[in-house]
Amino acid sequence: MISSLNSDRLVLNPLDLTYCTSEYLAWMNNPEVYRYLETGGDYKIEDLRKYLESVEANPFMLFWAIHIKETGKHIGNIKIDPVNKRHSLGEYGIMMGDSDEWGKGYAKEASNIVIDYCFRELRLRKITLGVVEDNSAALKLYRKLGFTIEGVYRDHGYYNGKLCNLIRMAIFNPIDAR
Repeated sequence: MISSLNSDRLVLNPLDLTYCTSEYLAWMNNPEVYRYLETGGDYKIEDLRKYLESVEANPFMLFWAIHIKETGKHIGNIKIDPVNKRHSLGEYGIMMGDSDEWGKGYAKEASNIVIDYCFRELRLRKITLGVVEDNSAALKLYRKLGFTIEGVYRDHGYYNGKLCNLIRMAIFNPIDAR
């Protein structure tokens, strides 16, 4: 069981069935939110419930709901999934669902909390991610966080009706994790 994490402005709580809400469902059906995600669109509340049940049942997934500390408002989710203990690495993902809160630095703050937790507490040596090349806002964030490009998958998938490249990035634990 993962624990809650905190920063100056945010609280990250483990994602579970209590997050099966109309607000979360609206994010999953908002083309602006799911534009560069692998999932989204035409979601029903039953789909969300089943997904959250699978999250609760997966011991190799670290998944948090991002909340504004001052108001308790749920604004997005962040995960490391899967965590590969054998190779000491994890795959990062984030979704900032509440577009009213975009551009306020919450994604960077939440990411820093999770990356620090994974490197210090879990002693992961590497965190990886995949990002659609056209997603300039995400690329800017990941570079600020310290991720570097490891490779490019050419014409990897369709996003916004066109074939796009997928960039693979990684950040390494600055602390000797071995």
